[in-house]
Amino acid sequence: MSIIEINGLTKDYGDHKGVFNLTFSIEEGQVFGYLGPNGAGKTTTIRHLMGFLTPDKGEAHILGLDCRSRSADIMKRLGYLPGEIAFFDGMKGMEFLEFMAKMRGMTDTSLRDKLINLFELDTKGRIRKMSKGMKQKLGIVCAFMHDPQVLILDEPTSGLDPLMQKTFADLIVEEKNKGKTILMSSHSFEEVERTCDRVGIIRHGELVATQDIHDLRLKRRKVYLITFDNSSTATRFAESSGFDIIEVNENIVKLSILGNVTEFIKTLHNYTVLDLNTETSNLEDIFMHYYGDKTPSAANM
Repeated sequence: MSIIEINGLTKDYGDHKGVFNLTFSIEEGQVFGYLGPNGAGKTTTIRHLMGFLTPDKGEAHILGLDCRSRSADIMKRLGYLPGEIAFFDGMKGMEFLEFMAKMRGMTDTSLRDKLINLFELDTKGRIRKMSKGMKQKLGIVCAFMHDPQVLILDEPTSGLDPLMQKTFADLIVEEKNKGKTILMSSHSFEEVERTCDRVGIIRHGELVATQDIHDLRLKRRKVYLITFDNSSTATRFAESSGFDIIEVNENIVKLSILGNVTEFIKTLHNYTVLDLNTETSNLEDIFMHYYGDKTPSAANM
């Protein structure tokens, strides 16, 4: 059953800014990673799902309800974390959470308190004095505390340290196991790789692919830095290995591999390797190697 559905959604701001003919759906109990560089159209898509914008063409539905005309009904069953969170800065953290709980008609605060402890959120201080990371934690608690059926999260780990990023990832997996449906936008492949079942990639406002996370991972190019015992060994490897060599600098070889690395590992057994490091390709590199420099129509819908 599709919980989130977008059909032919278009919002054209001119100069190819906006989103264009977006069509995808998210099934019940699925975590969908929405990937794209900054400015690609992720937030514009989310604002349509929240009912904040009226599309030029197309439509968006959550739980079978039109996102623009039935947004009030949808909000009762939705948790939302915006990319730029607007708080009442004069409030203390707990005051804000209590205000939001009252608006939602919450009576059970056990989940809220659990989340406060989980994210080590200091609710006593005034919001205006909170760090970016603490404000992000406050936004996360607010989005999850009423146990919503659907979650829409825009760049949810922005400002979080690595430990809290892992805590958040564990929370997403826990919510998925409860059958929640989650859309999570990001410009970081690593962020969605840990938690998502499927990924949609948007570039220049157009959806270029929706794929299973495992399939996309196989198409991901990685760069390796191999330090050999001497420059002669490095040169011999570069000339005979058959891999995509980027550069050779004395005894260090830099190469890239797309997909399976089994043959690469087997080949290294024939050489003396002092060190091996990985440079994971960024999102734009994935686009360049996977799609080339053009933006094709959506694939594998």
